[in-house]
Amino acid sequence: MSAAAIERTARPRKSRTRSRTVSARPALVLSTLKANQYDLRPACASLACPDCGTWVPITGLQTKKPKVVPHDTGRAFEAPAIPCRLGSNRLITVDVTVRTWQERLEDGHAETGHRRRTSVRRKPKAAVAPAISQIAARKQTATADQPGGGRPEWLLRKKQWASTESAVRDTDTRRAQLPDGEAPLGAPPVPLKTLHPECRAS
Repeated sequence: MSAAAIERTARPRKSRTRSRTVSARPALVLSTLKANQYDLRPACASLACPDCGTWVPITGLQTKKPKVVPHDTGRAFEAPAIPCRLGSNRLITVDVTVRTWQERLEDGHAETGHRRRTSVRRKPKAAVAPAISQIAARKQTATADQPGGGRPEWLLRKKQWASTESAVRDTDTRRAQLPDGEAPLGAPPVPLKTLHPECRAS
């Protein structure tokens, strides 16, 4: 296999380089980044490149012109060697002290540490209206539980009416009978002759 066929992978990021090339882009101000996007410890001064998101060292942190080390866009020895043209050799304006950065970082951890998960409250599902056949089946079951030997409700009602029918009819008959020569009090007299009104002559 020829050397040209071997795919080049990203190189490891060196903390210090001798390149004097400086990007023409404006300097990156550290205070515009979040506290967890850069590290100001002298042993591992680095930041997450705003253009490709790769963590890269900061060279010359103690000098007047610190800048981002030239780097590739992927992980070293894993991703293809694609250089980050926009973020490499970009100057950095260090306007945050190490103490301020540590305080911001600790405050951020304290806030996220006490944060609770939001419980999801699901809406109760509306009950589906039963079909007519289901309602009839429930009524049939309810009447079967009642005394009556599990007979249908209409049959029970028919038997109940048959047992009280004669008493009800006797009561209605007695109410309809009035003594001779007496009429209900406050009732107008009933006309005995048929009235035939005459039309007036125009």
